Amino acid sequence: MSRLGCTQGEENLVPLCQRLELFLASGFVILRDTLSEILRNTVLLKCDVIVEVCHPQIVKEYGCSFLSHSHFMVGSPSALSDSDLNQKLRRVSQQYGKTLYVPSGALWGGQDIQRLNDSGTLKALFIRMSKHPSCFRLTGDVLSTWSEGEGRRVLLRGSVAELCPLAPNNVNTMAAAAVAAGTLGFEGVLGEIVSDTALKDYHVVEVEVSGPDGFSVRTVRKNPAKLGAVTGSATYNSFWSSLLICKGHGGRVYLC
Repeated sequence: MSRLGCTQGEENLVPLCQRLELFLASGFVILRDTLSEILRNTVLLKCDVIVEVCHPQIVKEYGCSFLSHSHFMVGSPSALSDSDLNQKLRRVSQQYGKTLYVPSGALWGGQDIQRLNDSGTLKALFIRMSKHPSCFRLTGDVLSTWSEGEGRRVLLRGSVAELCPLAPNNVNTMAAAAVAAGTLGFEGVLGEIVSDTALKDYHVVEVEVSGPDGFSVRTVRKNPAKLGAVTGSATYNSFWSSLLICKGHGGRVYLC
């Protein structure tokens, strides 16, 4: 892999392993005129993989341009809940023979879910994400007030397609699961977002998979995280491992 691109500006086109934690924690800070300038020059043509770790809006505005030049790793897969954008990215990926990579992140067992899906035996998928309230970045006033010691509160429940616009920074694990469960998709995979003031040291991701004849699997992942952290610390290593897989898998969407 010769060069790695990141949608944080040309000055950051360096090996991502040196800056990964900074990128994942930095949020949406790039100026659009800077990114537009990058798109107008030859920087993208020198990249094997472009990595987005900013915001779903970047995927919406520039994803197709990225894919027309390079393999593209979507660090904000909640953007794919937009069915029109999802289909457009898939078409561009196929047209140019570039891979749209979706990192597993905090999703445990994503490849197993995908195999069950591909065999036609996946019946249902449910994901619950529980975090300390300081770790959520929600739209609207769903969590406008909270107090320490209030305990557990279910904030949102519904299809992943419904949850992604409401919590775009907090449901990327759910979005990755929806990609793995392609036959169910974002509309068919169900999710729940829970605020719990007892979770001061980690995030909890629970996945429930159902198949035929009573088959079921339930996993619980505790991901160490500081108060206020959107992303658990173990996810950084997972993200880096996913990036190492991005060496080209043809014109398709690939969970890595």
